[in-house]
Amino acid sequence: MSGPHPAVAQVRGAVRPGLRASAGPVLVAVSGGADSLALAAAVAFEAPRAGVPAGAVTVDHGLQPGSAERAGRTAALLRDLGLDPVVVRTVAVGTGGGPEGAARTARYAALTGEAAARGARVALGHTLDDQAETVLLGLGRGSGPRSVAGMVAHRPPFWRPLLAVRRATTRAACAAQDLPVWDDPWNTDPGYRRARLRAEVLPLLEDVLGGGVAPALARTADLLREDLDALDGLAAAELARLAGPAGPPAGDLPAADLAALPAALRRRVLRGWLRDGGVPDLQAVHLTAVDALVSAWRGQGPVALPGGAEALRASGRLVLRPAGSPGGRAVSAPDPEEQLP
Repeated sequence: MSGPHPAVAQVRGAVRPGLRASAGPVLVAVSGGADSLALAAAVAFEAPRAGVPAGAVTVDHGLQPGSAERAGRTAALLRDLGLDPVVVRTVAVGTGGGPEGAARTARYAALTGEAAARGARVALGHTLDDQAETVLLGLGRGSGPRSVAGMVAHRPPFWRPLLAVRRATTRAACAAQDLPVWDDPWNTDPGYRRARLRAEVLPLLEDVLGGGVAPALARTADLLREDLDALDGLAAAELARLAGPAGPPAGDLPAADLAALPAALRRRVLRGWLRDGGVPDLQAVHLTAVDALVSAWRGQGPVALPGGAEALRASGRLVLRPAGSPGGRAVSAPDPEEQLP
């Protein structure tokens, strides 16, 4: 008896370890594209063998003609694969972060809600090629090494088992199983940066550098993430030490002790302190200004932060003043940052 097509076998092999590692239920997020559809078929095959309940969710953004009918057809296909439950969620897409960012924010809110309601993790069909594109986008934004480190395979409630699988493999797996693939026109629309990266930039890099660019970018992200995780662990321990018995978010921090830390570690300590204090949407410009209260102190005043909080230096210590406190600003939180989780 011959085995499955090599592409089908590769996708199944990618999901198998994660399914066997946890008996908790899984929901596959399925758009109808090749990546998520190949993932759904693999989970539908492997989950019963691992004793894991597996369903699916498809999100209707309502942004393209016929989206509701397409979501219904996708749901019917997923039920035919044996996934249960299969849920269709219709979302209202806002305007913050542009069309891509707003759709992503609405989609992930719906997926997170389903995960919480069902006590499940959500499997996403991001591939090695998506990872390479994410690394290039992070480089272009200049938003720091964490964005260049790309997407992680496990960040509850999300699970990305296909980050080592090529996009061509998922398409071949769908063809081998006669699965009808829907190609989202947004993915080839040059009005979107990721689409241009996919169609123009990566092929050019492959040509100039002699091939292997996407795997190299994904490998770089993996190596960088290991270093960043180690630094983040050191920073968390340092923050706990500096904050003292009160601990974050209540504790202020001694400026002199912060100044003695290497810059990469100090900024991570400050980032953790601000996030523990409830500062939303923290970006590089805010972190740089707070770091200057330590590394370039010249008597400057408070630093305004997203959400209305302020950071200031007083009596040799860094203090976080929440929004609405005396001297603080009361403003609404900004729109979510545009990024892939």
